[in-house]
Amino acid sequence: MEELKNIIRDIPDFPKKGIVFKDITTLLADARSFHRMIDLLAHRHVGEKIDQVVGVEARGFILGAALAYKLGTGITLVRKPGKLPYKTREKTYQLEYGTDTLEIHEDAFKAGDRIIVADDLLATGGTVAAVVDLVEELGAEVVECALMAELEFLEGRKRLPEGKVFSLLKF
Repeated sequence: MEELKNIIRDIPDFPKKGIVFKDITTLLADARSFHRMIDLLAHRHVGEKIDQVVGVEARGFILGAALAYKLGTGITLVRKPGKLPYKTREKTYQLEYGTDTLEIHEDAFKAGDRIIVADDLLATGGTVAAVVDLVEELGAEVVECALMAELEFLEGRKRLPEGKVFSLLKF
């Protein structure tokens, strides 16, 4: 895992002073590392019944699509308001500096569908927790929140269903 962690570039003071941004574009651009990362996320569910992967805007689309392909499922997109063309369900959630809202198509799942939520980074957990709520409100079951990386010091895992969070890389 250290090899994958070392490919991720730190950008100090982005998007604001005092924050060290984890730039995953370097890992995504390295074919060998990208394939390995997806394989490591997917192998946990090979042979399991997974109905959909949910990709969280925007980097979660990349990971979610690759993971869905590897698992032989479809992908459902969770987007910012006004970006999905059909009827949606929305969830507003707290950020450290305000609120944000996410939407999903109201017909994204059937009751009982087994879902993996995919995103690039778990920080404070607000975004992924909102996605979990949307999935459950539509009657589906979250099998796992599959994350490429986790900033453990922010304790975002505490906001998510216990035992259903897997992060490949921990910072």
